[in-house]
Amino acid sequence: MKFYDCSMAPNPRRTRIFIKEKGLDIPTVEVDLFGGENLQEGYLSKTIWGLCPALELDDGTVISEAPAICSYLNDIHPEPPLFGTTPLERAQVISSDRHMEHSGMQSVIYAFRNGFEDFATRGVGGREGDKIIPELIERGRNGIKIFFARLEQQLSKSEYVAGDFYSMADITGLVVIDFAKFAEFEIPSENTNTLKWYEKVASRPGTQV
Repeated sequence: MKFYDCSMAPNPRRTRIFIKEKGLDIPTVEVDLFGGENLQEGYLSKTIWGLCPALELDDGTVISEAPAICSYLNDIHPEPPLFGTTPLERAQVISSDRHMEHSGMQSVIYAFRNGFEDFATRGVGGREGDKIIPELIERGRNGIKIFFARLEQQLSKSEYVAGDFYSMADITGLVVIDFAKFAEFEIPSENTNTLKWYEKVASRPGTQV
């Protein structure tokens, strides 16, 4: 296998953490997203969607998108079970991970990408020609506030994002919070459940990537 990574981007980091938590050693190829390498012929020949990360299998098959890559790796390397151990737990992890993406990651992307001059004509990931929209920055910043409020509410009910076990949803939540720092957002000091959770998940060996 070969893992196409970008050390500065959040979605590749989600996958890197997952790979490390699984104890896997997969050769890595760095992709310069900021320089637009993902939109050049070499990378597009691997995945026409132009998005990173991607996982190339030994037979040349390429899987793109962090959740799909992690789901595949979880199926072929089931321990530790980062998508739960029962059908219900798996559904809860997938649902919670999606909320981390939709409520959190997307909000930070609005706030960050639409204010980043290097993406002036790349307002949408994997494409060229979409101008950034400064008005979306405020939408993103408002979304981040809502994300923090809802995450705090969820963590008042369970030890981890999807329940009482560490999972893919915690990985995504951690990456969202670290990414939000680029939009000048930190966990609110009154969100004690989130702060306690963050300290716990951020100290795991697998997150140090």
